[in-house]
Amino acid sequence: MKRTLQDKLAILSDAAKYDASCASSGTTRRDSRGGGVGSAGGSGICHAYTPDGRCISLLKILMTNFCIYDCVYCVNRVSSRVERARFTPEEVVTLTLEFYRRNYIEGLFLSSGIIRSPDDTMTDMVRIARMLREEHGFKGYIHLKTIPEAAPELITEAGRYADRLSINVELPKDDSVARLAPQKQPKGIRAAMSHVRETRAASKVASHRGKRPARFAPAGQSTQMIVGADGTSDRDILGTSTRLYQGYKLKRVYYSAFSPIPDSSAMLPLIRPPLIREHRLYQADWLMRFYGFDAAEITSATKGGNLDLEIDPKLAWALEHRAQFPVDVARAPRELLLRVPGFGTRTVQRILAARRSGPLRYADLIRIGARVKQAEPFITLPDWSPGALTDSAGLRARYAPPPEQLSLFA
Repeated sequence: MKRTLQDKLAILSDAAKYDASCASSGTTRRDSRGGGVGSAGGSGICHAYTPDGRCISLLKILMTNFCIYDCVYCVNRVSSRVERARFTPEEVVTLTLEFYRRNYIEGLFLSSGIIRSPDDTMTDMVRIARMLREEHGFKGYIHLKTIPEAAPELITEAGRYADRLSINVELPKDDSVARLAPQKQPKGIRAAMSHVRETRAASKVASHRGKRPARFAPAGQSTQMIVGADGTSDRDILGTSTRLYQGYKLKRVYYSAFSPIPDSSAMLPLIRPPLIREHRLYQADWLMRFYGFDAAEITSATKGGNLDLEIDPKLAWALEHRAQFPVDVARAPRELLLRVPGFGTRTVQRILAARRSGPLRYADLIRIGARVKQAEPFITLPDWSPGALTDSAGLRARYAPPPEQLSLFA
C-alpha cells in the first residue's frame, strides 16, 4: 500500500520522539530579514529555545525508521515489527517549508535510521539541508543528527548547512554499547565527535590574508545518552558527561530515560527507570556547567552512586556539607553564593549588584527572586539568622516531598 505524505508524517514524527537531543540555543548565524525564508531566532513538533530565551518550535522527524542496525534498546531496530515509512529528501523539504509558512515551526530537527549504508543515509540528509539552504533560501534553524560511521567529508558538508550537529554516544559505557549495540563502535563515535570539534575550531581561524573559512555548525554539537537500559550508575554517567564536555567541547549532553519497547530483548530491564532520575541528571548537569560543581562533588554522598530522587542534587550536597554554612550573603564570594540552595545564577548576579548599594535584608532577597524559604537554613542576613536550624537533625524532612498514597494500578 502506497503511503500518503500525511501517513508518513504520522509514523516518522512519532518515531522521532525517542530522540531527546533537540535544542536550538547558541546560533545567530542566519536571519531572513535580508532575504530568504525562515529565521533561527524567530518566534513561532518539538520545543526549543533561541539564544535570547524565547521558545520556538522545530519540525522533529526521522527521514526513515527503516534501519539496518539491530540496537537492542531501539524501537526501530531491524528486527522490530514496527510500522515503517520513509520520506524522500524532496518530501522533507516540502514539509519543512510548508510548516514554516503556516507558522507552525521555525526550523528542522532531522534524524534517521540507517538505510543501505551510513554514507548513503548521510548523503540524503545533507542533500535535504543543502536544498533548504541553497535552493529555497531557508534561514531557519537546522539540527542534523549525524551518523558517526559516515565519511568525514559528509559530516563536514553537513556542518556547512546545519546550525547544530549531534552525535549520540548511545550509552555511558563502552562495554554497554558493545553488548546492546554491537554494530556501533565507541571509537568511531568519538572519532566523529573529534572531527566536528576540530572542524569547528578551524572554522573560527582566519587565514594569513584575513579571510575566514566557511562557518561550520555554529551552534556546536551535542549528544545523548540512554539512562536505565544498563546498570550504569549516575556517578559514572556524570563522569562520562564531564569527559565529553571537556574533550569534545559539547554544548549539551542530553539524558533520555530508557523506555521499554515492544518485543524487547531479555537483556533489557522490564520497566523504565523513574523519570525523576532523568530530571536529577539534568539538574546535576546544570550544576557542572553553570555552578562550579564537579561530578565527584555532586555524587560524593550518593547511595550506590545514584542521585537522591527525593531532593535535588544541590540541596543534597548542602545537607552533606553543613560545615560550609550558613553563608553571609553580605560578604560571600560568588562561588559560595552559587552553592546556596534557592539561589540561581541570576539571583546571585542580582545579589552582587544589590550589595553595591548597601546591606541586603530578608525582604530584599524576596524582591530579587531568591527562593528564600529554601535558602533560610543556609544563609545569614542583618535581620535573619538560622540559629540551630542549619545543623538540626530534621532539616532534610523540611524539604522532603510529602508522602503519597500508593496506587493499586501502577
